[in-house]
Amino acid sequence: MLSEELKERIREAYNAIMERKSLTPRWGQRQMIAEIANTLARIPGPGARAPDSPAVCVIEAGTGTGKTIAYAVAAIPLAQALDKRLVVATATIALQEQFVNKDLPDIRDSSGLAFSFALAKGRRRYVCLSKLDRLMAQGQGESELLPLYPDEVDVPARAEALPVYTAMLDALGRGQWDGDRDNWPDSMPEEIWYGATTDHAQCSGRRCPNISQCSFYRARDELQSADIIVTNHDLALSDLALGGGAILSAPEDSIYVFDEGHHLPDKALSHFASFCRLHTTIQWLQDSAKLLTQAAPVLGALESLQRPLQSLPAVMDEAADSLAVAEQQVAVLFESAEVNDSRDDQQLRFEHGLVPSELIPVATTVAGHFEKLATGLARMEAKLEEALEDDFAGLDKSEVETWHINVGGMLGRAESTLALWREYAVTGEGESPPRARWITLLNSGGQFGFELRCSPVLAADILEDCLWSRAAGVVVTSATITALNSFERFILHSGAPREGNYKVVTSPFDYANATFRVPSMDCDPGDAQAHTDALIEDLPTILDPAEGSLVLFSSRRQMLDVYQGISAELGDRLLMQGDYSKQEILRRHREAIDAGRGSVIFGLASFAEGVDLPGDYCRHVVIAKIPFAVPDSPLEAALAEWVEAQGRNAFMEISVPDAALRLVQASGRLLRTEQDTGRVTLMDRRIVTRRYGRAILDSLPPFKRELE
Repeated sequence: MLSEELKERIREAYNAIMERKSLTPRWGQRQMIAEIANTLARIPGPGARAPDSPAVCVIEAGTGTGKTIAYAVAAIPLAQALDKRLVVATATIALQEQFVNKDLPDIRDSSGLAFSFALAKGRRRYVCLSKLDRLMAQGQGESELLPLYPDEVDVPARAEALPVYTAMLDALGRGQWDGDRDNWPDSMPEEIWYGATTDHAQCSGRRCPNISQCSFYRARDELQSADIIVTNHDLALSDLALGGGAILSAPEDSIYVFDEGHHLPDKALSHFASFCRLHTTIQWLQDSAKLLTQAAPVLGALESLQRPLQSLPAVMDEAADSLAVAEQQVAVLFESAEVNDSRDDQQLRFEHGLVPSELIPVATTVAGHFEKLATGLARMEAKLEEALEDDFAGLDKSEVETWHINVGGMLGRAESTLALWREYAVTGEGESPPRARWITLLNSGGQFGFELRCSPVLAADILEDCLWSRAAGVVVTSATITALNSFERFILHSGAPREGNYKVVTSPFDYANATFRVPSMDCDPGDAQAHTDALIEDLPTILDPAEGSLVLFSSRRQMLDVYQGISAELGDRLLMQGDYSKQEILRRHREAIDAGRGSVIFGLASFAEGVDLPGDYCRHVVIAKIPFAVPDSPLEAALAEWVEAQGRNAFMEISVPDAALRLVQASGRLLRTEQDTGRVTLMDRRIVTRRYGRAILDSLPPFKRELE
């Protein structure tokens, strides 16, 4: 039970914020505070028995509720009273920085609560001094560093990268930069930054000679004493995937708040998926084998490394040969696959996640080679770690560290590749739910290659193992969590315990100030070409040339076709996603509205969520069609297949709730403040003509309706 003392402390903090910031108390905000506080009060103190209900609160709080103040005021006093660390995870770095730089200082200054906080970012947001030293020394006899992500990011030209690396070292030496990428004063190409950063696999950790100056570890040490750790979903999930407590505090000692928490299941899936690009992995193995042969004379003083230095290049060659055989087998499978002309990259998805019988022995062989490789690299890395701590005559510590970085990177990649091939070395039968397994034929500038992927289709079991069953308490909040007025979709995808506390807190906005309109049309998106033609004909009459408008599409192809059809009519008032960065489009749009001109943004899914265009910046949201998922998404298809196999209706259980959630998010771009007005227009008659349409319509906010 929540003690009277804690209730009073929370009440006083909230009232102080309202008074000092001249804010009006909101019923929804107070309701949210009460729900979170009562849920977290279930967390047992030392020696107490486990509660009957888990300390898990999933709360949908409509736009304008003031979620940040609500969860902070409720959770901070509870965490301090229970001696737990509060971990607040946001969906994006931008939200995370707003919380650290603005929201938390405001709350601390005005609430009377005393607390400390620190920002947690992953290693890849910080420069690696060891990498930087070696990059500067390359070409002067130093051993070569293996690129961190050669498949994803090109290696920069030395002439382009060297001046940037020199400037980094100079800024670090002068104390003008803390090594955090987000605090570097200039923009920087990805390939240059990736050359100077590191990841978990390549980091020497506390054995690194640069540890006392390490930007990442300095920032991490600050976390140890902070009452609140602010991070993003990706880092929180990375820490949980590593067992918890690797970067953040241990789950058992933590209360988590996942803001924008509807992203949590999808983010979790991405952390537990595996992939392997065949051609580039073969190339990486060949490069690594050559690099290891260079290590023998450098590391000659370490007798324990002689055997792996001699044997591992051969193991890499064997692994590369087995991948070449796998590539041939995959090519044969693709020859009989149906071609989908609507895709640039062709995909072959295995029904029910079942691996073809002819691929299993090949995958077993590949997995065996990578297991042998990972074992050998792990032993070699351990010996190099020992060498970093001990003094060996005739051994250059700098070279040892270079090779520790390289071998660590090799080990990380070998282990991730092994994880993929283990998933293809089994039949996949009996998995419930199944894993999604698929292969993509990549076409990059006329160069073809295969990529194998495997992913769980639901994050429920994953999050149960690493989060729900371990964390002291969890709060998940967002403006959009329910679908079709139910939490069932979130529970299915996330595995959140049904015994948790689930609440909807309504928005303070007056939705009667806005209209939801479905105009008469003689076609629907079932006839794609006719629907596109209708949009080209109708949009110029629907859009007010003097207004700020946002037009949202589910299909890039349809967006491009409509743009070509009406761009001459709308002229320079039209801004389309892809022509500029998202930030630049929003800047140009606001600039046009501020100057008294109209402006129309054409956007896809990324503009349907997280875009804030209050007041005149957006008076009209046009949604081309009900945003059903892309039908050829391997994860969506595998999940639907599993549901259908159980005799259930995947369209009604998966597709319709997903589309309803996305439509609510898209409609949410209109009202961003309590004073906003405007209209939402849906160019899709199915919402009034189909049986499922009524359920979707009734899940929308209570706009005034004009259904023609």
